Amino acid sequence: MPLHARGHSRIDGSTPAIERFGRRLRMVMGRTPEPPAAPEAAAPPLAPEIEFIGYAEDCVLTGHIRLDAARLSDLLNDHDEFELVDVHVESLIGDKIIEVRDVVVPRDDMLAVHAVGPRGERGRRVRTRQHPLAIGTGPYHIRGYLHALPGIDPISSFRHRRTMVALTDALIEYELGSERIQQRANTILVNREQVEWVVEGVGDDVETPDLPLLVDRGPLVRDLSRQIVGGGGDRRR
Repeated sequence: MPLHARGHSRIDGSTPAIERFGRRLRMVMGRTPEPPAAPEAAAPPLAPEIEFIGYAEDCVLTGHIRLDAARLSDLLNDHDEFELVDVHVESLIGDKIIEVRDVVVPRDDMLAVHAVGPRGERGRRVRTRQHPLAIGTGPYHIRGYLHALPGIDPISSFRHRRTMVALTDALIEYELGSERIQQRANTILVNREQVEWVVEGVGDDVETPDLPLLVDRGPLVRDLSRQIVGGGGDRRR
């Protein structure tokens, strides 16, 4: 039976992420309400909110995050944890749904993140070459293009970058219940520290024959969540 709740939560510990959500929600709902805070001086304008999709070991989170950095990749790499609001969590088994007002998420719990928002200042970009990569992390298979300097080995470049590594023109595949989900995105940020395997494609093709890709079980039969505004991705049936 799906679980629906509202409250404030935090993901931590070693138990499955979806279970930690439920446990923390029950603790929060039993608290004594706090008295209203005293009036404060006018605060500076808040950073804009952007939509967020995060892929954990056993669930997918959708919500919003305040972008107080130039890019989402900068925000996630600069902080060990971050806050999401208006969060919807769905178990990959397909047997549990949680809704929570806001939650603090450790970066280590995110195997990958669908990146939206600005790509950074064009004038600061350097000339790079696109390298096709295929990556396995938890229950997810991800394919996309790593941007690296000409002459640099892409696998070595990937392994020596900051924690969240961007792949462009990306595709993430996984199973939700008995359904196969494919999500395309302009950019997917991969948690390098959680990756189980990474291989380089051939030429411009990341779907090389020897990759351990998911078995094709036919067309998609559902969308995971609403379209991401400004994300440049699409959800295919």
